[in-house]
Amino acid sequence: MEALDKNLQKKIEGWLTPSYDEETRNAVQHLIDNNENTELTDSFYRDLEFGTGGLRGIMGVGSNRMNKYTIGKASQGLSNYLKKQFPDQEIKVAVSYDSRNNSQDLGQLVANVFAANGIKVHLFTSLRPTPMLSFAIRHFGCQSGVMLTASHNPKEYNGYKAYWNDGCQLTAPHDRDVIDEVNAITSISDIKFEGNTHNIIPVGEEIDQIYIDANKKLSIHPEAVLAQKDLKIVFSPIHGTGITIVPKMLAAWGFENVSVVSEQATPDGNFPTVIYPNPEEEDAMALAKKKGEEIDADLVLATDPDADRVGIAVKNNQGQFQLLNGNQIGSLLIYYVLSAKSDLKQLGSNPYIVKTIVTTNLEADIAEHFGVPCYETLTGFKYIGELMTKLGDSANYLAGGEESYGYLVGDLVRDKDAPNACAFLAEMTAYFKSKGKTVYEVLMDIYKEFGCYQEKLISLTKKGKAGAEEIQAMMSGLRANLPTSLGGVQVKEIRDYQLSQTTDMRTGEKTAISLPKSDVLQFITVDGDVISARPSGTEPKIKFYCSVKENLKDSADYPGLQLVLQEKVDRMMKHIIG
Repeated sequence: MEALDKNLQKKIEGWLTPSYDEETRNAVQHLIDNNENTELTDSFYRDLEFGTGGLRGIMGVGSNRMNKYTIGKASQGLSNYLKKQFPDQEIKVAVSYDSRNNSQDLGQLVANVFAANGIKVHLFTSLRPTPMLSFAIRHFGCQSGVMLTASHNPKEYNGYKAYWNDGCQLTAPHDRDVIDEVNAITSISDIKFEGNTHNIIPVGEEIDQIYIDANKKLSIHPEAVLAQKDLKIVFSPIHGTGITIVPKMLAAWGFENVSVVSEQATPDGNFPTVIYPNPEEEDAMALAKKKGEEIDADLVLATDPDADRVGIAVKNNQGQFQLLNGNQIGSLLIYYVLSAKSDLKQLGSNPYIVKTIVTTNLEADIAEHFGVPCYETLTGFKYIGELMTKLGDSANYLAGGEESYGYLVGDLVRDKDAPNACAFLAEMTAYFKSKGKTVYEVLMDIYKEFGCYQEKLISLTKKGKAGAEEIQAMMSGLRANLPTSLGGVQVKEIRDYQLSQTTDMRTGEKTAISLPKSDVLQFITVDGDVISARPSGTEPKIKFYCSVKENLKDSADYPGLQLVLQEKVDRMMKHIIG
């Protein structure tokens, strides 16, 4: 084997000691014997860290992989932290898992570690969506919770989402402090893998009805659902947890004509019909869209494996099914909730919505029209949840979300919630149908009133240690060569969330950004176009987001305007990434 860094070599050798089980030692030795230096380095060069979506990585051996030891260490560190934060109290946590390979076993392992540390564990007896874990934390009065999932990542991945007592994923300072506790564990012998199983309390199907009933109370136009109970809906869980709750949720709201995509109905961590089990991907939506065409559906829905994201397809003015992007879906939901509640005088006291900094400004325009404040947060729904907790009862959260297909209507949980969004998207479709409008026609009406926005996301995958270094080099390069124009349009201001400052490119004036520091750059042109550059917190990717806008006078002009806007997006993106 070629010489490795001494610290790296020492770490690898540690995993060959009897502290680790035989299967693990053999797997590490196999990497060494087969001279797989790149894989060996990538498996050990760092410890997994909490990103925007918690702990997430490829399953395998090593400190930079998801396995019983990295997950056990995280759970022990979290246990130690909880005991310090809640001394002399009975501590309770909730634990759930999705359909990924090993998720159920890892969920049991996590529960065992907590139980061995004297912590009461509400453990789901079968797979359930991530938002139900957030709901369970609040319902059972837990101090924390863990969801075993890698959301929409490929099948090789798994993850560990850690939550606080408000049902929101860990944010500062808890995320950093938990990591400190995890890093303080220097020996595998410090991890209590086995203990008092009497501390584990099973959570069965009884939680489903509690969650569904609580959501149903949020319905704005139940009479529209009753009038359109035969609305043709297609649903696909893409081999994930959505199958356990979305059909029940839609039925409880009164929808009687829901067709499930049979090829994707069975939970399966190998995701046999797709490469990426992500409703953002056209391929992942293909079977649901095909089913929609077969039955002439009014609405096509598909959720990712842990059912916190949802994608949709609707018929356009030519009767063809068209996938909507995350910004369009979010804008429609915001428009429906605000317009419906405004008409019924139900906006309440101090209403607000929330979006992330890379989500379309169309949502802010809609909110302004209805006199509702729109808050912005960093990317990651945990920041939206954090804001909801911070504002508490002093303000009335109505809806919010992010361009990556994650939405939440009402404040039952502190995470994006696909079952909740599915119900509201179906209700929205029913309501507009009762008014003689399709969802697509409403989207055109929104564009005509507020401007036609077009967004594009480009994700560049850069795997392993070399990839991480390349991503950092790309961000450093952008900061060293700030563009003064993009696609021929002058740049008005640059927002650097790492430096927490906005620079006016015309005057040089600098103003502070109040959000926490984050490795994000935004370029805003004089036309109001926005390009954002951001390394992903959960995947080995760097992401570039672009948003442009033009006036739309007639729906018939939309296809042509789309092409014009797409050309503008491409010109601007070429300036940034070549």
